[in-house]
Amino acid sequence: QVQLVESRGGLVQAGGSLRLSCAASGRTFSSYAMAWFRQAPGKEREFVAGISRTLSRTYYADAVKGRFTISRDNAKNTVYLQMNSLKPEDTAVYYCAADLRPTTVVPTRGALYDYWGQGTQVTVSS
Repeated sequence: QVQLVESRGGLVQAGGSLRLSCAASGRTFSSYAMAWFRQAPGKEREFVAGISRTLSRTYYADAVKGRFTISRDNAKNTVYLQMNSLKPEDTAVYYCAADLRPTTVVPTRGALYDYWGQGTQVTVSS
């Protein structure tokens, strides 16, 4: 069993920055692929960013590429999402997710993830 606990999100003005963190339980965090998803009101959940279990390769949705950065600290069992140049369309509930499969790829489909955090609200005002 893996528990994922996201940091509190918040309200930020357009153009601002926010960093989310997600702390994971378990001794083998370094073997999990990790990702951030988001879900805006009335929309489907979408992949935002992911980081692989080996080599920490990163992947981003086109909508956030160049603005968001995902990183991980295996010593702290934590994955981060640094969000810069935020836009009102980034407003959503953000979820971190863990994929425990022993693969090198980072899936963009939420159904392939084994564990999810509780979600944290990020609101970007215009």
